[in-house]
Amino acid sequence: MKQAKKWLLPIKQKVWHQPNRRTSKIILALLLICLLVRLLPYFAPIHAADIAQEQLALEFSDRNGLPLGTILTSDREHTSVVPLNQVSPQFIHAILAAEDGDFYHHGALDLKAAARALKDSIQAKRIVSGASTITMQLARMLDSAPRNLSGKVREIWLSWRLAAGMNKDEILSAYINRLPMGGNIYGVEAAARTYFSIPASDLNLAQASLLAAIPNNPTYFDPLQHWERLKQRQKYVLNRMAKDGYITKPIVECAYAEKVSFQSRQRGIVAAPHFLFWLTSTPPRKRGGVAKPGWASPIRTTIDRPLQQFVEAQLQQVLSSLAANNVHHAAALVVDNHTGEVLAYVGSPDYFNEAKLGRNDGVQALRQPGSTLKPFLYEMALEKGVIRPNTILADVPTNYAIPGAKLYSPTDYTKSFLGPVRVRIALANSLNIPAVRVLEKLGVQTFLARLRELGFENLNQSAEYYGLGLTLGSGEVSLWELARAYVIMARQGQPIQLVTALNDQKGHGDISSPRVSSPSTWQLITDMLSDNHARATAFGVDSVLNLPFPAAVKTGTSSNFRDTWTVGFTTDYTVATWVGNFDGAPMRQVSGVTGAAPLWNRIMLHLHEHKEPATFSLPEGMVQLPICAFSGLKPTQDCASVVQEYFYPKDISVYANQDNFDLSSEYDEWLARQNQSSFTSDRFKILSPHNGDFFLLYPGEEAQQKLEFKLAGISTQPVEWWLNGKKIATQSTNSLFWQLHPGKWTLEARSGEMSDKVTFQVELASKKPTRRGFSIGNSKVGNN
Repeated sequence: MKQAKKWLLPIKQKVWHQPNRRTSKIILALLLICLLVRLLPYFAPIHAADIAQEQLALEFSDRNGLPLGTILTSDREHTSVVPLNQVSPQFIHAILAAEDGDFYHHGALDLKAAARALKDSIQAKRIVSGASTITMQLARMLDSAPRNLSGKVREIWLSWRLAAGMNKDEILSAYINRLPMGGNIYGVEAAARTYFSIPASDLNLAQASLLAAIPNNPTYFDPLQHWERLKQRQKYVLNRMAKDGYITKPIVECAYAEKVSFQSRQRGIVAAPHFLFWLTSTPPRKRGGVAKPGWASPIRTTIDRPLQQFVEAQLQQVLSSLAANNVHHAAALVVDNHTGEVLAYVGSPDYFNEAKLGRNDGVQALRQPGSTLKPFLYEMALEKGVIRPNTILADVPTNYAIPGAKLYSPTDYTKSFLGPVRVRIALANSLNIPAVRVLEKLGVQTFLARLRELGFENLNQSAEYYGLGLTLGSGEVSLWELARAYVIMARQGQPIQLVTALNDQKGHGDISSPRVSSPSTWQLITDMLSDNHARATAFGVDSVLNLPFPAAVKTGTSSNFRDTWTVGFTTDYTVATWVGNFDGAPMRQVSGVTGAAPLWNRIMLHLHEHKEPATFSLPEGMVQLPICAFSGLKPTQDCASVVQEYFYPKDISVYANQDNFDLSSEYDEWLARQNQSSFTSDRFKILSPHNGDFFLLYPGEEAQQKLEFKLAGISTQPVEWWLNGKKIATQSTNSLFWQLHPGKWTLEARSGEMSDKVTFQVELASKKPTRRGFSIGNSKVGNN
C-alpha cells in the first residue's frame, strides 16, 4: 500500500502542478506585454508636433506700432516662437559656433567631442569642456533630469528619440525658441524684441553674437548685471565663428568693438492692461479679430495708445474730484463708428492696485444700466407704431399691480412729475413713468428680443424676470454691450462688429444680422438725444452734455446710486463711460450727469479737438410741423408754447383735423399737486370725486364719512360749489369736505366764466365696514 502511494504521488504532483506552470507562463506573458506597452512611449521617436510650444507670451502694439505690453505665458515665461527662416543667419551661425559647431555632421551624440572631453578631463584631472550637443541640450530643456549618471542616461536616450523623429532644422528651430536668455526671457525672438526692440530676423552680427553668448550661463552672463563677463563670452563666440569659417578676423574685431545697448527686461505693460488680458482670455467670437495662438507677435491691436493714455489720465482726474462722494472706480470705451474699431479701453483707474480692486474690468463687468436702454425702447415703439413722434405721454404718479409682489410705483430721479409730455421730452429728460407706460404697450418680451438682437447677450432671463423695470435697468449689462448697441444707433441701425485687432481684415464678429429697423426711426431718436433744449428740464441748457458740436447722449443711474453711465456719439465716435464702485457701495449725491458725464465730456472734446464731426442726418421721409407743446396738436390761440416736431406723412391729415385736447382722468392726482396759479383756463377741473364714482355709506358711521371736493385751476375769483343745483359753499380755496348722504349727485364748481361738472352716487351699505372710512364701489379711476 505504501508503495502504491509512492507510485501515485508523482502522478498527483504532475496533475496538479502542470496547470500551475501553464497559468504562470500566461501571467508572465501578460506582465511582459503590459511592461512593453508602458515602455513603448519611451522608445517611440519624438516628432516636432509632439513638442510644439502652445503657451506663448504675446506682445501687443497699438494701431501705429507703438508697444502696449507683453502678456506672459501661464508659467510666467516670456516666450515667442518664430520659424527658423525668420531668424537672422548671423544668430544661427553664432549659436552653432558657440554651442555645437558640428551639429549638422553628427547624430544625437558627438562621439568625437565626447572622446576629446574625456581625454582632456583625464589629463587635467577636472572637467575642462563638455560634449553636450544641441540635441542633448534640447532634451535637457524638455526633461530636466538630475545631474547624475541616471539623469545623463535619460538625457542621451531622449536625444536619440528626438534625432529619430526630427530632422536637423526642426531640432535647431525647437532649440533656439527655448534658449534661456536671462530673467524670464526664452527664445531668440523674445530676446531680440525685449533687449533691442527688433525681431530676430533683424539682428546684426554684434547683437547676434551677444545673444548667442547668454545661454551658456544666463545668470553669469546676464547682460544687465554682468556686462564685462558677457563681452568676454562674446569674444569667444566671435572667434569660434571665425574658426568655423562664418566670418573673418577683421570682422571679429569690428563686431566686438561695435557699441550695443541692452534695454531693461522690465518692459511690463505700457498701456491698456485690462484690454490685453481680456484679449488673451476671451474666445475669438467675442473679442473681435484678435490673433490666434501661433500668430506672429507683436499683435497689432486697434488701440490708439496716445488716446488710451489720455483716457486713463482723465479717468483718474475725474475720480479724484469725486472721491469725497464715495466714488472710487470708473471705466471707459471709445469706438470708431465707421470701422467698429476699439480705440481706447480702460477697465479701472489702476490695474496694478490690487488693494483697490484694480484688476476688476469695468468694461466687461455686469451692472444695472439705469436709463441707458430707453432710446432702444422708444425707437422700437416708434417703429411698431405704438407711439408717434408727436404723441403726448403722461408723466404722472402710476402704480402697477404685480402678482405676488408689492405695487410697482416707478418714480424719476427728481421724484417729481411733469404731467403731459412729448416723446422727445420724455426721452431727453429720461423720465421713468412715460418709459414704463410705453414698455407696457410694446410688451416686455418684444423689447427683450430687440435688446438681444442688438447684442445684449447677458440679458438671458425671461421677460417675467425683468418685468416693466427692464427699461429702467432691472437687468444687468456691460459697458461693452452698451457701446456696441450705441454704435448701431450711430450707424442708423446698421450692425457692425467691434474689432480689437488689425491682424484680421474682418475679425470675428458677434452681430451678423441685417439692419435693425429703418434708418428714419434711428435718425429721429438721434435727433431727440442731441436736442439740448429738449433735455433742459432735467439737465439745464448748458450742462456737460452740451458740446460745441452735434452729439447724441444718454445718461443712466442705477438704483441706490450704485452706478452712473453716460453713453453718446457723434457721427465719428461712440464713447461709453461708467463711474461707480466695484464693491457696490452707493455713491453720495452723484448721478449720471455728475458722475460719468464729465468723463464723457472730456473724451469727446479731445476726440474732436482738431476736427468737428459732421451733422447728423435728418429723419428720412418725415416733415416738421408746429405743435402745441402741451397737447401735441396743431397750435391754437390758447397754446402758450409752440414747438416744431417731426411727423410721418400719413399723420399730417390727422394733424390738420385735431384741435381739441382734454386731460384724461389719469392726470387728476398730478393736477392736484400742482401750483394752481400756473394753469390756464382749459385746466379748470374737478379732481375729486371723479365723474361716475360710486360710494357706499355704512350705517352708524355717517358722521365720520366725508368726501373731499377738490379742484385744479385758476382761482383769482372765489370758487362756488353747487350740488344738485344748490350752492353749498363759496370760498377761495380749492378744497371742500362734504358729509356723505345717499343719493345721486351732480357737483359743479364755478369761478367767473370757468366751470366744471361731475356726477357721482352714494348708497347705504347693508352691513358695517370691516375698516373705517368709505369704499369706492364702481369708480372709473385707473390707468389708461
